[in-house]
Amino acid sequence: MNTQMKIIDSDLSFCCSKRAEFASTIFEKLRFLSLDGPGVSRESYGVGEQKAIDFLIQIAKNEGLIVSFDQAANLIIELPECGEQIPSIFCGSHLDSVPQGGNFDGAAGVIAGLISLIRLKRNGIKTKLPIKLIALRGEESAWFGPCYIGSNSLFGHLTEDDLNSKHRTTGKSLRNYMAKAGANIEKISKGEKLLKISDVAGYIELHIEQGPVMVARNVPVGIVTGLRGNIRYKKIRCLGEAGHSGAVPRWLRHDPVLATSELLHRVDEHWRVLLERGLDLVLTAGIFTTNPVKHAMSRIPGECEFSLEMRSQSIETLEAFDEFLKAEMRSIEREKGVCFNLSPKGLIKPAIMNQNWIEHLSSCCDTLDIEHERLPSGAGHDAAVFANNGIPSAMIFVRNQNGSHNPNEAMEISDFMQGAELLYESLLEPPF
Repeated sequence: MNTQMKIIDSDLSFCCSKRAEFASTIFEKLRFLSLDGPGVSRESYGVGEQKAIDFLIQIAKNEGLIVSFDQAANLIIELPECGEQIPSIFCGSHLDSVPQGGNFDGAAGVIAGLISLIRLKRNGIKTKLPIKLIALRGEESAWFGPCYIGSNSLFGHLTEDDLNSKHRTTGKSLRNYMAKAGANIEKISKGEKLLKISDVAGYIELHIEQGPVMVARNVPVGIVTGLRGNIRYKKIRCLGEAGHSGAVPRWLRHDPVLATSELLHRVDEHWRVLLERGLDLVLTAGIFTTNPVKHAMSRIPGECEFSLEMRSQSIETLEAFDEFLKAEMRSIEREKGVCFNLSPKGLIKPAIMNQNWIEHLSSCCDTLDIEHERLPSGAGHDAAVFANNGIPSAMIFVRNQNGSHNPNEAMEISDFMQGAELLYESLLEPPF
């Protein structure tokens, strides 16, 4: 496929049907540029992400938009007349993907922002505040381990451990990849802020929903109320006592698998009770294994390992559930004669979306006659980084079938266009 393009001629009307055609073509060519088996791979600060950036630069320049990079190598696209005007409204998302992932995750928000800027440029519209589209790099954790790399760099939150983390296949450091992409590693490694918070009036991100709620409720557009934070234990070991499966009676066993199963049963029941009380929480044990070198059908395992992740919009709920988890561990240790050892606790704070943005988006939906619903985001996004650094932030969700982080993402262009229309309308008179 030829990627040298004018997707649409500048003298054509940028009407709704043309915008849908424009979006479909960009998605198709992005997929072509990053096709990897059944899905797409746009590795963070790597070749796939860079191809996507170069492609969008070409489109932006064809449209007379101004292109630059910030000191974290994030792509910035803006209108020519913006210049040094501050503060600005930032809109955007990320362009990287997980390995062999879906084509819409992240890219939808960047394309929606690009469409908005082109409409403003072609129609000669000046907004209340300057609009900057930001294509953030390295949102996914799949390539190096750290997530939100581009956005965390802006606020001085990338650590030396983050910079020294290794690429999943090449073994080269994130530091190496970022330097090659043009990021200011000296400032980033010192934790210097690369973006003045006072220069950003607000941040808004369009993204596909990565869960099944909007599909189940038949709603094309969502307004995000908040992003769940999480407490994570990557590895919890339960140590018991190995033995012969036929020779040790139940009352003399110290079985770590059954002890862990009891623990998970108790936290699951507590989770159910909290939901009945109206609290927000999700819980996942994504890894559960016995020692593969020692386990056998006829052997009581001496140990097992599992991961545990708790997510909630409330930090109080997370911390309280964490305390409950540890209390139940101590109880089961006494009852079963086992021992639980936890890896260091990982904590990402929840982020609440700005209420002015939420009400503004709801009002815009009513004006545009867009069916919508307010809902939390279970997945993390760059919007959480902006929000937790004091910037009024918002998110628009677009309905998407088959989940995300897989090749089967199935966002309908008609749904995307409603989300893009909402983004554009919200930028005309932002609530600040």
